[in-house]
Amino acid sequence: MAPNPALTDQRRQLHFASLDEVLADAEQLAAQPHRTLGQWSLGQIFAHLAIFMQQSLDGFDFQMPAVVRLAARPFRKRFLTRPWPSGIRFPRRAAATLAPPAVSVEEGLQRLRAMIDRLKREPQRHPSPLFGEMSAAEWNQFHCRHAALHLSFVVPGESSAG
Repeated sequence: MAPNPALTDQRRQLHFASLDEVLADAEQLAAQPHRTLGQWSLGQIFAHLAIFMQQSLDGFDFQMPAVVRLAARPFRKRFLTRPWPSGIRFPRRAAATLAPPAVSVEEGLQRLRAMIDRLKREPQRHPSPLFGEMSAAEWNQFHCRHAALHLSFVVPGESSAG
């Protein structure tokens, strides 16, 4: 299902320069009332970000189709440095792997903290299923852009069931 444009117009404009900034925003969101604009709760967003971070450390069990990987190459630098559009679709197997489970905000935040800690301590990174080999610094940029996309759907200071 595509995001509702009436809701996505309310998204926050975010840009994280570091994983520490991602975690600071996540901690702040978890500590106050909030409303999610998309289909995932805040706990699910945190869990999804943690899943992707873990797979960049431990390896992915899927790869994007070759034609998609080839088409993405010219956009790699842009993808690592600029905001991402919403509504990116993954193949079914990837979506199943990366779909966030239903978790509490606290559990999702705990997973996110643990993965950010690992990213800061462990130098190894596995190839991206879209871009192939990436350095740890490139992966960190990727995770910052990815977090900015998903956390932009969380509006602080407003109550919801998220």
